[in-house]
Amino acid sequence: MNDSAPQGTVKETETQRAAKARLAVYDFDGTCITGNSPVMLVKHLFRDDLLSVKQALDISLWALRYKFRLPQNESSVRAKVFRPFEGRSKADVDEYLRLFYDEVVSPRWRPAAVASMRERKAEGCHVMVVSASWQAIVDRAREEYGFDCALATNMVVDHVGNYTRQVDGLPVEGGEKLRVIQRYADERFGPGNWELAYAYGDHHSDRALLAAAAHPFAVTPDKPLSRTARSCNWPILDW
Repeated sequence: MNDSAPQGTVKETETQRAAKARLAVYDFDGTCITGNSPVMLVKHLFRDDLLSVKQALDISLWALRYKFRLPQNESSVRAKVFRPFEGRSKADVDEYLRLFYDEVVSPRWRPAAVASMRERKAEGCHVMVVSASWQAIVDRAREEYGFDCALATNMVVDHVGNYTRQVDGLPVEGGEKLRVIQRYADERFGPGNWELAYAYGDHHSDRALLAAAAHPFAVTPDKPLSRTARSCNWPILDW
C-alpha cells in the first residue's frame, strides 16, 4: 500500500509534464529577419513623403541610441514614428503596414530562422514570434510563414476606429516580452500547463526572455548578449 501511492503520484506527474504545451519563442528584428523593421519603416515613410526631414532625423537619433544601448522612452519613439497614421482608420493603416512588410521586410527573412521554426513545429512546439515592432507587421509575417502566434506592439484605436499615437500598454520589448507571453499562454493553455522550451534572441534586451527558457539561443548576438551567452553557456547561432 505504501509503495503504490508514490508510484501513482510519479506517474501522474510525468503525465502532467508530457501534456504541457511547449513554447518556442522567437524575437523578430535581428533574429528572424536581418535588420530592424521600425527603422526600415521610418525610411519607408520618408520615401513616401509621410515624414519630414526634421521628423526623420529626430527619429533616427533613436536608432543611434538603440544601437549604442543608451536609455530612452520607447513609447515616445513609437508615437513619433506613428505620427503620419494619427487619425487614419486602423484598416487603412494596417493595410499600409502589410504592404510595407511585403515590399521591404519579407525579403529579409533568414532561411535559418524559417528552418528552425519548422523544426520546432514538427516536434510539437507552439511557435511564437514576440516583437517590439507593430502588430500588423508581425501578423503579416505570421500569414506568410504560418507560425502559431504573433505578439507585438499595438497602438490605441479611438472610438471611431482611427489610430492614435499612443502605445496600447507598453512596447513589447525587454521584460515586457515575458509578461505578454505569460498572459497569452495562461489564457491559451491555463496557468501551469505550459513551459518556455526554446527562446531565440539577438539583442541584450532579450536576456530575460532567453534566461527563462529551458533551451536559450543567442542569434547573431550583439556584444553584451554575446558576453552573457558565453558566461551562461548558451549556444550562439550565426543566422
